[in-house]
Amino acid sequence: MSMKAIFLAAALGLALSAAPQNPANPGDPANPGNPEKGKAVFDKCAACHALDDTMADGPSLKGVFGRKAGTRDDYRYSAAMVRSGVVWDEMTIDAYITDPQAFIRGNRMSFAGIPSKADRDDLIAYLVQATKPQGR
Repeated sequence: MSMKAIFLAAALGLALSAAPQNPANPGDPANPGNPEKGKAVFDKCAACHALDDTMADGPSLKGVFGRKAGTRDDYRYSAAMVRSGVVWDEMTIDAYITDPQAFIRGNRMSFAGIPSKADRDDLIAYLVQATKPQGR
């Protein structure tokens, strides 16, 4: 291996070790969001969504991770949402909140989306914590 290759590998290692860390899950580069900032971003969602079993204009987000879209018994979903086959995880929530109508055409959520990747990462980090079933 040449000295140049060794230098580049070392520089890459330093750059990766300096990547932002998720305070909710240190060392998880898959979700670099800050849940404290995400709590503030959630204010955009709170007008329609609750984090407990309270019903609002939109379905509760309690236990959303790992749940198939359109399956809460206590909410009437659009046919598009029910047919989507989406299972909610960090990646699908990110895609959905970027542009809900583009991700699932014909869904009823009247929200333009969150264009900022940093805001979406923060929101998802918050949701991971806030929607986790108690005792886990």
